[in-house]
Amino acid sequence: MTLPALDDVRLVPRSRNAAVPPLGWFGAIYHRGVTELPHGDAADDGAARAARALADSGIDHTITRHGRVRSLEEAAAARGVRPADVIKTMVVRRGKGDYLFVLVPGDREISWPKLRTYLGVNRLSMPDAEKAREVTGYVRGTITPFGATTAWPVLADSTMTGHDISIGGGAPGVAATAYADDVIFALGAQVADVTDPVG
Repeated sequence: MTLPALDDVRLVPRSRNAAVPPLGWFGAIYHRGVTELPHGDAADDGAARAARALADSGIDHTITRHGRVRSLEEAAAARGVRPADVIKTMVVRRGKGDYLFVLVPGDREISWPKLRTYLGVNRLSMPDAEKAREVTGYVRGTITPFGATTAWPVLADSTMTGHDISIGGGAPGVAATAYADDVIFALGAQVADVTDPVG
């Protein structure tokens, strides 16, 4: 499966954050002639779904592709952003068949007491990798609310607002950079203090 044609995906250089590279950086920005991802059909499908959903959202964004990475720091360097600006999309289970996406900055982790209090529940859990793929259509490490097979509610941590962020693009080594507030608006996300610094 191929990615949507360039005309179907809005690729816009970002200017709000000097750390975000302009088009052409790292040879990783999608451009004419780059139509396939070399990770297999499932990855191609995930990246295509995410790209279509981002395009349909109407927000300015840049889709980047980089090689496999082994850490958050490597992912941030490959995307030209700070580790704190790499947003992890966590899938949280509230109950049987009831999930939500929690958007967590790279230098933070979910505070389970804060999240339980905010949601008004006593128990939360994270699904295993197989269940996460079943309920989102994406494998762990590539999950994004954009193009997920089910539009679960989205909760964004309050520390991610007001600057550019990089979010998973539906396949290994694929990401989208966009202004956080635009992402939050496009996803209809609620914003709350639900994380703590890592460590």
